[in-house]
Amino acid sequence: MAEDLIISVSGMRGVVGENLTPLVAAEYGAAFGTFLRSSVDTGGRPFTVCLGRDSRVSGPMLMAAITAGLCAVGIDVIDLGIVPTPSVGIMVRRLRCEGGIIITASHNPIPYNGIKLLLSNGMAPPVATAHEIRRTFWDRHFHFVSSERCGKLTYNTETHRVHVEKVLGIVEAPRIAAKRYRIVLDSVNGAGAGITKILLAELGCDVVAVNDEPTGLFAHEPEPTAANLTGLCWRVKQEHADLGFAQDPDADRLAIVDEKGDYIGEEYTLALAALQVFSQRTGPAAANLSTSRMIDDVARRAGGSVIRTPVGEANVANAMIEHHCIIGGEGNGGVIDLRVGPIRDSLVGIGLILQLMAETGKSISRLVQEIGGYSMHKDKFAADAQQARQIQELALAKFDEATVNIADGLRLDFPDGWIHLRTSNTEPVMRVIVEAKDEPTARRYLQAISDIRQSVLPPNTADGEPVKNS
Repeated sequence: MAEDLIISVSGMRGVVGENLTPLVAAEYGAAFGTFLRSSVDTGGRPFTVCLGRDSRVSGPMLMAAITAGLCAVGIDVIDLGIVPTPSVGIMVRRLRCEGGIIITASHNPIPYNGIKLLLSNGMAPPVATAHEIRRTFWDRHFHFVSSERCGKLTYNTETHRVHVEKVLGIVEAPRIAAKRYRIVLDSVNGAGAGITKILLAELGCDVVAVNDEPTGLFAHEPEPTAANLTGLCWRVKQEHADLGFAQDPDADRLAIVDEKGDYIGEEYTLALAALQVFSQRTGPAAANLSTSRMIDDVARRAGGSVIRTPVGEANVANAMIEHHCIIGGEGNGGVIDLRVGPIRDSLVGIGLILQLMAETGKSISRLVQEIGGYSMHKDKFAADAQQARQIQELALAKFDEATVNIADGLRLDFPDGWIHLRTSNTEPVMRVIVEAKDEPTARRYLQAISDIRQSVLPPNTADGEPVKNS
């Protein structure tokens, strides 16, 4: 499994014991602490960083190493324990910390783990700042302190309560509770089960929790896709539940199974949440360039608009702040509501979707039918920087009638669909997403991109399987 350690604007991700070791984690913590001490004025207050982690077995080891690196450069550390990624963003601001760190590899398999950095605003660093932290790490320019100036470690157990209270603040709990929804919750043995069960109890739901022990030994592949959630679909039908919710290990993404036991796709998570928000408020929304046009349809029907951003929740959140957006997110099941926090948050998605059901009296399948849908295909393949540029140039030449957006790779928009080609921030691959009004149109666009790929790359790649939002 020999792979390179990936350090991007999204943080660090690697294989534990291979390229993500205690030494690497300690030095990354020291790099972040050194950056904070050199760039932030606390007015004499101690520098503080709060740490949270998902449930991976390697989490405590990396937590200890990062804590050592931070304390060694004079940063106090607040250990939040096993908590969702969005919870750390909330606690950074509540505790007035100079930064935050989440130890998680998100939806990646068990061998992986990662280190995600947050600044005092609860958001990931902008590109220039991320590059500065990365240079400090690679150059090993750490400002270690003497014994009496080392940072201190404390613990905080308030995170679940604080996060749940913020989500309850954007919904009508009594109205939801009156419906007594029966929910099957699959938290894939990650960080989400404990806090989500608290939220659902406050919302009066009858919860059937599966894979809720935070062991980090995932009961199935952790990404909340259709192929990985067949067990949840079966359980929803068996329990005669109103719907099923699936989280990824750090609980920032949410997928939904309807009352019939059908997986409806992560792309619907944001569309449904936006439908609820637009029913109560007016203003723009924000979504990344890889997100389905369903969010545009929902916004347009409500008299709103959608601002498109490069992929990455920080890009979406920054656009939301700049343009005063009332909702935002990404098509991977990530919903952002700034009333709670600037990070994708499965609890926000759950609250807003249950609120929508309670307000309309409609089932998830009925709401999905009313939103409509498209045919979407997602694929990824190995391609170096030169190959990626060549593929994009050939696509641009072939589709010269398209509306072009180059804010993040290449997005080509047509009346009946769109294509997005970009290199990944977290993997050494190129991604292609195609969405169209129907399956034949999507296949036609996908075939065109496949032909371009095969003219540039060795003939050993295959097109991905379709993701149908219909």
